[in-house]
Amino acid sequence: MATSICRTLKYLQPTICLNIKLPQPVFVPIRTKKRYFIPPAVNVKQKSQSEQETKARAAGVVVRQQYIERAINISCTAGIFDPYIPPEGDARLSTLSKEGLKQRTEQLRQSAASQLAFRKIKDHDPEFSTKEFPALAQQIFIDAHAALTQFNKEKLHSLVTERCYPEMVRGNRYKTLRWRFIESLEPPRVVHARCPDMISKGNLYGQVTLRVHSRQTLAIYDRFGRLMLGDEDEPRDVLEYLVLERHLVNPYGRWRLHGKIVPAWAPPKDPIIKTVIIPGPTLKPEEAFEDLHYQVPKPKAVQWYK
Repeated sequence: MATSICRTLKYLQPTICLNIKLPQPVFVPIRTKKRYFIPPAVNVKQKSQSEQETKARAAGVVVRQQYIERAINISCTAGIFDPYIPPEGDARLSTLSKEGLKQRTEQLRQSAASQLAFRKIKDHDPEFSTKEFPALAQQIFIDAHAALTQFNKEKLHSLVTERCYPEMVRGNRYKTLRWRFIESLEPPRVVHARCPDMISKGNLYGQVTLRVHSRQTLAIYDRFGRLMLGDEDEPRDVLEYLVLERHLVNPYGRWRLHGKIVPAWAPPKDPIIKTVIIPGPTLKPEEAFEDLHYQVPKPKAVQWYK
């Protein structure tokens, strides 16, 4: 029975295959994207940038012009507007002298402009007060320097402006900072204020200058652990003029440290003790450094005079 079925299917297979009609293939012409600029081959000599741009323009490819643009940050200003000029020696001269009269006139001019700036600041920040602000500003100054010694970048960005941040962290990558605020010798006070605008009229920024006379300690160590500047156990009296800024039209703006004013009569800074490399001896091709390293130089003759 199984054999007869196999024979029947064998004879019927050619007939079934002839009755099945397969669809004929259809060829659709497709045009690929034309390549206007073909990259050079591997072994071909490379052309200059100007020659490649000339060839691309001849092929119809538009070469975009490269613009060197500088980023603009509107969260802070780029400097200190009308900086405060501290009196020489931080003392008031006699008004009978010519210098004292000039100093008094300059102080009256600056105080009049500061009063107008205080009014603008209070219009945008009703909680601002010249009596309570010095304590807040001094705490911002202490927290900012504490974050700098700990290299806490996130906290430092919230306490200083984008203009002040590079000035504080520049050159401190491989150094160790030890800073400590001991006490205030005099209560901090506001001595100057300005309210400039930037880019457009009405985009106001508040800048307040604070006079801080305190006692601090500072020590800077290099990457080898050697002392470069200052001393951790030697406190010093420091007189500083700090500038704090706030973007007034921004409802989420905060007062941040913007910079310092260094008067012209300030004493020069202490020199920094640097670690340098002493060059070794010039070796010949047949010499080794170990052989010269253990050679003890002969002492020179010293002649004493009576």
